[in-house]
Amino acid sequence: MNTIKNQIDELNYQVTLEISKDDYAAAEKKRLAEVRRKADFKGFRKGNVPMSLIQRYYGEQVLVEAVNEVISEGLNKFVQDEKIRMIGEPLASEDQPQIEWKSGNDFTFKFDIAQGPELTFVPSADDKIVNYNITCTAEAKKEMKENMLRQLGDLQDAEVAGAEDFVIVDFSNESKTVEDAYVAVRSVNGESQAKFIGAKPGDQFEINVNEAFVNESDRAAMLKVKKEELASLDPMFHVTVVNVKTFVAATESQEAYDKLFGEDKVHNSEEFEKAVAERLSENYKQESDYRLSKDIKDYFLAKADIKLPEAFLKRWLYRINEGKFTMEQIEAEFDAFLVDYRWQMVREYLMEMYKLSVDEKDMQEAAEAFVTYQYAMYGMGGVPQDMIKEAAKSVLADERQSRNLWESVQDNKVLTELKKVVSYTAKKISVEKFRELK
Repeated sequence: MNTIKNQIDELNYQVTLEISKDDYAAAEKKRLAEVRRKADFKGFRKGNVPMSLIQRYYGEQVLVEAVNEVISEGLNKFVQDEKIRMIGEPLASEDQPQIEWKSGNDFTFKFDIAQGPELTFVPSADDKIVNYNITCTAEAKKEMKENMLRQLGDLQDAEVAGAEDFVIVDFSNESKTVEDAYVAVRSVNGESQAKFIGAKPGDQFEINVNEAFVNESDRAAMLKVKKEELASLDPMFHVTVVNVKTFVAATESQEAYDKLFGEDKVHNSEEFEKAVAERLSENYKQESDYRLSKDIKDYFLAKADIKLPEAFLKRWLYRINEGKFTMEQIEAEFDAFLVDYRWQMVREYLMEMYKLSVDEKDMQEAAEAFVTYQYAMYGMGGVPQDMIKEAAKSVLADERQSRNLWESVQDNKVLTELKKVVSYTAKKISVEKFRELK
């Protein structure tokens, strides 16, 4: 076999493999013999089918397999000999010659191979990262207190509907009647909203529901019909206001304190103020830590300055996802893919540099932490450990979720090492300014 290298640039190669019949003859003969040994043809004992029949029925398939074996060996040898830092996998070149699959022929195959640059940077104290210290402002404390009390609020009767209120109404026309439908005034569209603002129990008016409630799913739910039935409904309805509800935040009380912070932890306004400040500080610490991790990743992505064979990568993505995405869809998501791909390269480089690895214990702990977080999101705290472990098994059994967890564990390990090495520039910042940062 003759291998011809054409280096297009520092990241792209075209490799031509010239394969003669002598290169694949032994592999072809061996595969034909294996097929003959297993072949079952009527009129012949197993293993005694004439080779001419085997050649006729299986010859091309065996030839393709034998030649592909030679191709694989040739490409692997080229990559090893040239020390290619291969990205993706070899792709058939767009100028690949037409192949006539006939035993005894010589074949020419052209492949495009791409590589990534060699990473050589070494993190050190010379790498300076801004570490934000978010200050707790009086305005932020006031906003959080109001939000916390709103969480405990409820709907109460009101005399007149405002823009943020709810109106309970009966809808009726000749063909349909709906009683006690809840209407959020802010969700009513256009001029129809004005009929609800200022409405009082007992008020009556006409509306076109198609104009007032443009979201078909919401309109169907409100009128208690299936979405596909909307088209047959007369959209003009008579509306009778039954009641008006307004949302009223809870007031400071021992009951509210206990619900927000736990029983008997906060007892008065001063302690409420202090508890709010502490919770804000913890929230800010989490936001600051998240920002620090993001900034460290962005910093070392910029420092690595990874050049990638973008045209090759687009073709490769299209190939491995054949039938799933169009080239237009790949183009639309390509910039985000490049960011993830570059970070993956940096992460793997640093995992090797710091001699880090992900073991079974790491994955189990990550899965349990993920499950615990998921339960908490649904308001389920204090879930028994055996339930968490069982749910974690399901997470780890899911290939996609397991892969995401594995990458997350790698991220955490790499970022932990980087945080030990880099130096920091401390910067105080208000929460308002912090949230304006890109």
